[in-house]
Amino acid sequence: MKKLLTGFAGFLLLWGCKEHERTEEAVNMMVSSPAMTMAPVQTGAFENSRNKPDYEQKLIKTADLAFETANLDETAAHIHNAAKQFNGLIQHDSENKDSYRLTHNITVRIPSKDFEGFIAEISKGVTYFDRKEISAQDVTDEYIDLEARIKAKKTLEARYLELLKKAAKVSEMLEIEKELSAIREEIESQEGRLRYLKSKVSLSTVNIGFYKTTEVQEGATVSYGGKMWNAVKSGFNGISSFFIGVLYFWPFILIFVIVFVLVRRKMRKKKNL
Repeated sequence: MKKLLTGFAGFLLLWGCKEHERTEEAVNMMVSSPAMTMAPVQTGAFENSRNKPDYEQKLIKTADLAFETANLDETAAHIHNAAKQFNGLIQHDSENKDSYRLTHNITVRIPSKDFEGFIAEISKGVTYFDRKEISAQDVTDEYIDLEARIKAKKTLEARYLELLKKAAKVSEMLEIEKELSAIREEIESQEGRLRYLKSKVSLSTVNIGFYKTTEVQEGATVSYGGKMWNAVKSGFNGISSFFIGVLYFWPFILIFVIVFVLVRRKMRKKKNL
């Protein structure tokens, strides 16, 4: 009886060892070939996402406007009030002055749903636009792809975490952690790109440049004096340019001077003879 029990126990022990070896071999195969577990997840995710007929279109709207105004301060105040009215954000505001005009540039980030309304509001009172460019970039496909890829990568990450719990060897743990690090890096990169697209889609960008000419409003004396000063500066610059140009030909000038001196000496010798 004891022999029978001993033999049965040995059989169970042998069977258990073989099962452990099979399990360990399966884990090693999954670790060494991650693409086998990744492919079906990615394919299914992309197909499910692209087969959604009612997926909301993702557009990045931008506008670039330029026009002349009679009053810079009133126009700037009008744009600021319109931005508040449509829940916009003033991203950039600057002024510039040159000899003939004062220029004011404002960049506004406006909710995409209010894009057309905001442009219509700030266009009131504008006689004509020097420049009016409005565009909409469709990023729906990239948006869907990124969401699907992130979902697939996170599913794969969860599988590797399960494998990490079952890993029995240090070498297996290191291999799985290496794959996890690469997957997490890809997820962070794709999530960053997705956040950028979401920001651009949700808030449209409107660049507004308006200006006021100043030459007509300046006094006649100042304008004439300015022209005289510009003439003096131009004359001085012309003289400087001439001398600089002459310096480029200094080798030819030197040769000419040497030849002139030699010829003159010969002519003097002939006269003396």
